[in-house]
Amino acid sequence: MIVRKSYMKQILDFLDKPVIKVITGMRRSGKSVLLELIKEEVLRRGVKENQIFSANFESLQFEDLKNYKALYGAIIAAAKAANGKLYLFIDEIQEVESWEKVINSVRIDCDCDMYITGSNARLLSGELATLLSGRYIEIPVYPLSFSEYLEFAGNNEDEKGLSREQHFSNFLRYGGLPGIHEMKWEDAALLRYLTDIFNSVLLKDVIKRNKIRDIHLLERIVQYLLDNIGNTFSAKTISDFLKNQGRKLSSETVYNYINALQSAFLIHKVPRFDIKGKRLLETQEKYFVSDLGLRHATIGYRDNDIGALLENVVFLELLRRGYSVHIGKQGLSEVDFVAGKADERLYVQVCYILTEDNTDREFAPLEAIDDNYEKIVLSTDSLISFNRNGIKQRNIIDFLLEGNG
Repeated sequence: MIVRKSYMKQILDFLDKPVIKVITGMRRSGKSVLLELIKEEVLRRGVKENQIFSANFESLQFEDLKNYKALYGAIIAAAKAANGKLYLFIDEIQEVESWEKVINSVRIDCDCDMYITGSNARLLSGELATLLSGRYIEIPVYPLSFSEYLEFAGNNEDEKGLSREQHFSNFLRYGGLPGIHEMKWEDAALLRYLTDIFNSVLLKDVIKRNKIRDIHLLERIVQYLLDNIGNTFSAKTISDFLKNQGRKLSSETVYNYINALQSAFLIHKVPRFDIKGKRLLETQEKYFVSDLGLRHATIGYRDNDIGALLENVVFLELLRRGYSVHIGKQGLSEVDFVAGKADERLYVQVCYILTEDNTDREFAPLEAIDDNYEKIVLSTDSLISFNRNGIKQRNIIDFLLEGNG
């Protein structure tokens, strides 16, 4: 079992600390494996088996505990039998009705260290956020970074011997869900696996959870979003597009469907930021997909999408590194990403290849920004590396692998 070191470090930094560890992310992104690895580490440090309470609500084994009172009773019984601190590991907790009541009561009633996972972004909204304010830490888990992808690929006989560039091509095509590396490395098998995951997420975490009746309409909106990653548009754009195809619906309805997809971690909305005016803009956002493999299993792979695919990869990498990410508006020009955390800011342009025709276009928006934060242009060029007015051109693979992702 490969250890995803960056996530393990984040979580273990809070081992035995009085905060609830909430691990969030889309299904099949690796949350359950992380939970098992944490459990193994806790046992390795001397915790006894009877101090462990573990439940995975994707398994029928725990169907009887999906009632919050039953789950609470089981945890309290385990706490009494523990003869010491109880370590609580609950996977896919959103499957339990009123689960937040359990977590809040257990926090008060037991000496315990809690680790929970969920596949819905609304997990930490509303009542729970109020009940647990200041008492939890969220660790978002994403599909594999390219650095992690290479580590997982090294364990699959079918993938050994490929060059770094060949692996990157596969990464763009098949994405970063860990399970692909357990498959026979054939296009049909991989796409079947990814299609099944996409349909499962759509059914369990979008359609059922949001009680969506017009499934065909949802599929049309999904197709539009996946087809337009990296493009700026609004809900009204989608509404007008569907209206032209004979489907009338309001922008509000479109937003509701998009919010449901976001809550299932299938897509990410990226708002625009006015760099000069230092304010968020309310229209014409961009959307990126959580995993490119799911996109290609749904709408197919197209070589002429390469610019958008590279943007998607860089966007996810910036999220993994803890940045909040926006699209930059600089006058009439656009900066692909404005990434910030604490007092740090990074401006990023992404393109496939730099040529005489596009070099000015890629560098000019960054050169127009009047501050001293780092500015970079990422491309697949490997034979050139240069600075222009303090702006660095870098190879995108080198960027993804720096610090081991």
